Amino acid sequence: MTKLYEPTLFTRHNRPLHTLWLESQAWFCARELGRVMGKFIDKRCVDRLDHDQWRRVRLLHYGRCVETLMISESGTYTLLAHHYVPENRALRHWLTHEVVAVLRDGHDGASGDGPRLERMSWGNGQQVVSALYWQNEPWVRLRDMPVVLGEEGSERIDPGWRGQVERTLRA
Repeated sequence: MTKLYEPTLFTRHNRPLHTLWLESQAWFCARELGRVMGKFIDKRCVDRLDHDQWRRVRLLHYGRCVETLMISESGTYTLLAHHYVPENRALRHWLTHEVVAVLRDGHDGASGDGPRLERMSWGNGQQVVSALYWQNEPWVRLRDMPVVLGEEGSERIDPGWRGQVERTLRA
């Protein structure tokens, strides 16, 4: 009997990305990864990967058991490099610093007392930002504050201390 896995869902540009943390590495749903990349991942793409960079697993996908092709973290970076478009830099950065960090901290850092990166969501999951949890307190990046405060269309906050001082003096 094959094990059934429950994935962690991330969203980028209103596109879902189901992920797993298996054997101390991140795995991504190939079909959804392709949608996020803007590239259909077919058998030819998968054949270019090494055999340890992909696998088929049974996922609990929106309440149904579905056999899904998953691509490892290293396989994902290989695909991003092979099918290069300028947006892939931002996608790689998001995968590395948001998705993989949350997955890693959720499994490896769950027992530790140190800081851990998680996702903070509200409004039926419509609003999501990354938050650093440390000493039972969530810490949100200054540049994410407009999202937290519900001011998505407003001017982005300058993360530098000079911008903060200027805003304080204006107030």
